[in-house]
Amino acid sequence: MRAQARRVLREEEEESAFVSMTDMTVGFLFIIMILLVFFASQVRSQDVVERTAYDALLADRDRWQTLAEDRAAEVARLSAERDQLIAVRDVLARDLVEAREEMKLLESRIAELRARIATLEDRAAMLGQQLKKTREELRQALRESSDLQMEIARLAEEVKARDARIAELEAYLARVADTRRAILLRLRQAILSDFPELKVELSEESDALRFQGEGLFVSGRSSLTADKQAIVSRLAERLDEVLPCFTVGPRSGFGESCNPGAVMIEAVQIEGHTDDVGSDALNRTLSTARANTTFFAMTEAAAEVMEHRNLKGQPVLSVAAYGSDRPVTTNLTAAGRATNRRIDLRFIMVTPRDTNGIAAIRDALKGLVGVER
Repeated sequence: MRAQARRVLREEEEESAFVSMTDMTVGFLFIIMILLVFFASQVRSQDVVERTAYDALLADRDRWQTLAEDRAAEVARLSAERDQLIAVRDVLARDLVEAREEMKLLESRIAELRARIATLEDRAAMLGQQLKKTREELRQALRESSDLQMEIARLAEEVKARDARIAELEAYLARVADTRRAILLRLRQAILSDFPELKVELSEESDALRFQGEGLFVSGRSSLTADKQAIVSRLAERLDEVLPCFTVGPRSGFGESCNPGAVMIEAVQIEGHTDDVGSDALNRTLSTARANTTFFAMTEAAAEVMEHRNLKGQPVLSVAAYGSDRPVTTNLTAAGRATNRRIDLRFIMVTPRDTNGIAAIRDALKGLVGVER
């Protein structure tokens, strides 16, 4: 746009110079014509001019007149061209003004766009930093996700292994409960085969044999009559037959045939219980005396019963007394009180908390006959 404006100005200057020269030429021709007219008016009739000179003069006049006419036509043409050029100049001047206004607007727009570009570049730089940070966070998240996946897989394996251990432990504890019940039923059947009239029952939890009422002791007494002494002696003998398969010690007789589940007995408690008639001191003393009497009668009849040991090397046969603290039924009726007056032979089994406990039991039994690890 600026180059075009400069070109227009240069053309205008050239046009002015040309017009000036044309005007000078026309003026010069008019002066010559005036001089010719003046010289012609001064020629006197008496003067004689040669025809040749006259004709030459006329020819020069005609030539100069023709030249003047041509110059006049040229001047007219140039004037017309000048008028056209002036009109074009005016149009170009208006265009130039408009172009300059447009250029100002464009420059303002360019400045605005440059400012926006700068803002966008700053925004792009910030977003680039954020993107870099986000990518790093994403990579970190992916690493953490991978670690978590590995941890989940490891935990899944641990859960699987734990479930297997739990299943093994539950199966073992189920075998323990079944074995204890089988032992109690075996003892009960053996006692009843010798003493069919004896009141001996399996506890509700299937963990004890109960000699109820006056099955062993007369009400209020802690001594055994001769016939009750025979029952206790026979009970000790039967117990001595059962314990070797489920204990350690010099007389242990563990084997897969009698104890396939590798179950062990922790303790066999002779528990004394009373009803709530009488004072607490009296009932505790009575229950303790009855339990001790039963214990001594059993160890006297079968001294070997004390050789059966648990995993800690302790004799499994032991004594406990509870007075009236643990009734199994109401004390409001005579029948209920008779049921609560009892001796319980409770079997406490070794119940491991995990599979390591099961392995410990097997390790304890590994030197005995028939043990398989």
